[in-house]
Amino acid sequence: MGTNPEQLSTLEGDEQITWIGRDRAGFERVPTGEPAAKAGPTITLPANPRTRWIALGVGVLAVLGAIVWATHRGGPAHVALANQQNVPLISVVTPGVRSVTSSVTFTGAIFARYDMPIGNDGDTGRIVAVNVEAGDHVQKGQVLARIDDSVLVPQANRLAASLEQARAQAELSAAEYKRALGVQAAGALSAEDIEKRRATAVTDAANVKVAAAQLAEAQARLNRTRIVAPIAGTVLTRHAEVGQIANPGAVDALFRVASGGEVEMRGQLAEQDLAQVKQGDTASVRLTGLPQSFEGKVRLLGAIIDPTTRLGEIRIALKPDPALRPGAFARGSVAVGNAKRPVVPQTAVLTDGQGSYVYVVGADSRAVLRRVVVADTSDDGVVIASGLNGTEQVVTTAGGFLHDGETVKVTATGLTAG
Repeated sequence: MGTNPEQLSTLEGDEQITWIGRDRAGFERVPTGEPAAKAGPTITLPANPRTRWIALGVGVLAVLGAIVWATHRGGPAHVALANQQNVPLISVVTPGVRSVTSSVTFTGAIFARYDMPIGNDGDTGRIVAVNVEAGDHVQKGQVLARIDDSVLVPQANRLAASLEQARAQAELSAAEYKRALGVQAAGALSAEDIEKRRATAVTDAANVKVAAAQLAEAQARLNRTRIVAPIAGTVLTRHAEVGQIANPGAVDALFRVASGGEVEMRGQLAEQDLAQVKQGDTASVRLTGLPQSFEGKVRLLGAIIDPTTRLGEIRIALKPDPALRPGAFARGSVAVGNAKRPVVPQTAVLTDGQGSYVYVVGADSRAVLRRVVVADTSDDGVVIASGLNGTEQVVTTAGGFLHDGETVKVTATGLTAG
């Protein structure tokens, strides 16, 4: 078999068969003079194998495209059916109305109501004893610390002795003057002698007063070596140490005592809330880490409002309690009103750029967006000031996935708030 085509044989009907070599792009049938329709449809295939594979791939892609097109023709009908069956299943609550106490809250710290600093008001000296610690309860006049008195005690003793001498001399002078007056009528003493004795008696009596005053001063200085509590209360701080030099008028007081142990909370209240609070209102104070609250009364409201922070001062008087330590961080609240309002779960209230809103399910089973005004937040939920009357079915969860007017299905376990 060669590379060139050869005519090998002739079939019936005078149709010839021709072998195709590699150097020919195709083949042609030799016309026989008969109509082409008798031979049926004719398919011409490329002679190049690479071209043949490309043609086959194009055909396969055409078949796949036809299948995909036929599949998507029925797609919209199925999607529409799914949308009809995928109705959101939600939970609702009928909040009703309940008695709600409105309150304002603020933060601050615990302070001693009367914080009295106590220092050395006598001569400079070295502290030789400290008798109390911070937190101790002391009585009025109790000695808190002692300053060295080794110099002042001898001085006081010397002045006491001088006073005794002055008194003895005054008594002697007074007796001599009295005797001179007794013999004045007899003329035993001249008037000049009698006058001298009178002057001596008066001078000696004055010396007694001088000595007594000097002794009193020394005793006062001696007493000031004992630092005592001027009031009964609780020792808040102690900066006195044995061996320390105590100077009068020092910046840091040796002790700080809370009068009577009375404490109060001092905080800052917002300007808009300050107008709602009055002196004598009941307040509740909580400390970090303690489960119980402490009741008190509003004792003082600030006379001014800080122009920068727009806050005013508030002070809450509290009963003495060991847990109320000055300096502790505290949170306070004051009840300012009582009203009947709906209360919904916190998950039911949503917000956007226009404010707060909830979804309400109507009789047609459609979720309708309802704008509300929030009055307060409590442990029970969100207090609604306006927008709800308490009889609506409010969507409790998943409101963020709903659209206004969307059809929903309510679960059979809807709740009713009391």
